[in-house]
Amino acid sequence: MNIARIKLTGKDPKHLDDVCSEIKDIALKLGTSVSGPMPLPTKRMRIPVMKTPCGDGMHRGGGGGNWETWEMRIHKRILDVGANDRVLRQITRIRIPRDINIEIELTD
Repeated sequence: MNIARIKLTGKDPKHLDDVCSEIKDIALKLGTSVSGPMPLPTKRMRIPVMKTPCGDGMHRGGGGGNWETWEMRIHKRILDVGANDRVLRQITRIRIPRDINIEIELTD
């Protein structure tokens, strides 16, 4: 039996969980096997930035308080769904928010 591996990535974990629950509900309603959602490790991207707009901060010892750290987190989920034509057609009709990336890979 073919299996569709669905990878979801996004910045907001609540949106990811909502889309995962919709996919899982569709698959269970149509009677195919589902495993997941399995959370993958969150990727954290940190960027240190100077607070002063001109860039002329105190660079020598002592203070050191003129840096901010911005962080963006990328959350990931994986679902394995039995690859049925009806199920895949219903999954592609789901309304997905703009900040979520979805990849569907068919395997044997």
